Amino acid sequence: MFSSGWHMIDTKRRRPMALGLSFFLLGLCALFVESGSCAAAGPSKEGVGFRWAFGALLANGDDRKLERMGEEMTLKTGDQFKMMVELESNCFVYVIYHNAKDGVKMLFPYDLDQLNTDYQIAKRYYIPQGDAWFELDQHVGSETFHVLASAKRLASIEDLFRQYESANAARRSELIKQILEEIQEIKKERHELVAPAERPVPIGGAIRGLEKVQGNNQPDVAALAESVTCSGSLARTYTIEHQ
Repeated sequence: MFSSGWHMIDTKRRRPMALGLSFFLLGLCALFVESGSCAAAGPSKEGVGFRWAFGALLANGDDRKLERMGEEMTLKTGDQFKMMVELESNCFVYVIYHNAKDGVKMLFPYDLDQLNTDYQIAKRYYIPQGDAWFELDQHVGSETFHVLASAKRLASIEDLFRQYESANAARRSELIKQILEEIQEIKKERHELVAPAERPVPIGGAIRGLEKVQGNNQPDVAALAESVTCSGSLARTYTIEHQ
C-alpha cells in the first residue's frame, strides 16, 4: 500500500484528493536497453513502435518552463511532470514505478483490463490522465520509473502484478523482487546496447512527494515526444533524484 506522498489537486476548485501512491523523487537516470534493433526513428508496422514523452514543468516564480526529462535530473518543490504514450504499432508498453519504501505500482496501462478495452494505435495516453500533472511537494526520497515495451504482452509481469494487488505485506516483498528481476531479464537480453548515463542535470533543491494538479493553461507534454521502434523488446529506467 502506497502512502500519500502524492495528492491530487483540482485547481479549479483547489480541492485536495488522495492519489494512493507516494513518489518521493530523486534524480532521473534513463537506462536504455534493447532486445532486437531499436532506435528513435519512424513507426514500425511490426514489432515495437510507439511515441514516448516524459517532460517536466519547472517552476520559476510565476512562470513555468517545459523541458524533456534527462537521464538524471534534480527537481524542486513545485516542479511538475507528466508522461505520454502513443502506440504506432500493435505492441505493448508498460510504465512501472518502484520505490524502495513503498513498493511498485503500474502507472500504464492504468489497469491491466485496459489492454482489452481501451488500447489503440494513434491514441495519446497521458500519465497522469487528462489535464492532470504530478507536482512535487516538500518531502524527499528516491523514485524509479521503468518503461518496458514488447511486441508481445509481458504475461509474466502482468501475472506478478495481479498477484501483488491482492497479496499481504509479506508476500508483496517477494513479488517486488520477482517483478524487478523480470525487468532486469529484459535489460540483459541486449546488455551491450545499454546507453551510458548522462551527467545529472540540477534543477532545484530539496523535494519529495507529489501532488496531482490540473490547469487550463498547461502545455501538452506530447510536444516532447520521440518515436521509438524495436524489433523485439526494450527497457528504459528513469530514476528521479531529489535531495
